[in-house]
Amino acid sequence: MALVVSLVATYLLYSRIKRQFSVAVRPVKVVAAASVLEPGTFLTPASLTALDWPANVPLEGAIRDPQSVVGRIVLYPVAAHEPIREALLAAPGATVGLTAKIPDGMRAVAVQTNEVNNVSGFLFPGSRVDVLATFHPDNGRDALTTTVLQNVEVLSTGEKLQPDPSGKPQNVKQVTLLLTPPDAAKLVLASNQGAIQFVLRNGSDQEEVEQHPVQLKDLQSGTSAGPVAVRRAAAPPPRASSNFEVETYDGAKKNVVTF
Repeated sequence: MALVVSLVATYLLYSRIKRQFSVAVRPVKVVAAASVLEPGTFLTPASLTALDWPANVPLEGAIRDPQSVVGRIVLYPVAAHEPIREALLAAPGATVGLTAKIPDGMRAVAVQTNEVNNVSGFLFPGSRVDVLATFHPDNGRDALTTTVLQNVEVLSTGEKLQPDPSGKPQNVKQVTLLLTPPDAAKLVLASNQGAIQFVLRNGSDQEEVEQHPVQLKDLQSGTSAGPVAVRRAAAPPPRASSNFEVETYDGAKKNVVTF
């Protein structure tokens, strides 16, 4: 009797756990890449496959119908069997190349560069820069340097739409910036008035600060023979670090990694 009772209890417990496990990992079909997709690739039925994805794990921008993305363009590299999401694709009807990366209402403006103003080749697609212009106002003798634009995104460097994976610097003859129409007009005017210089920003620094034009007289130390006292602004406090959490699933086992 004890053996029979233990077998029945084990069977009931196993059936209950199996039902719970089946519900927890019930998959849904999402569209994924059948092979590695490079930026600029047109999606075809042959480049797509179906992937099982746990229904209880949210996937923002997931696509269920493969026909809805056929003919659209990939903007960023996609690994084989990686789910294809809306954020990785150009808008429907967008053409191939650089135009696919230009959001509605924005403009792409190309600027000639050299080894100096492209920061020794360390400008990559996705970099953020400030644009400085040096010119002679009213055809005067004194030169003036002013910050024309701040926190501008670099769309491409030369013919490259993606940065070099190894981070190797490359000197190019021109870079393309993503601008609003008014900022595009400012950049074109500034480039026709004098020299343009790019100032590389930290990728996480999105702050725009008030900048005053600098003239030659601002660089003069004066006539005093003694040392000149320079008042320096206090260094800003360090930014608080942000923690990110990534949830991983191995079957029904859930792990959370914080970094």
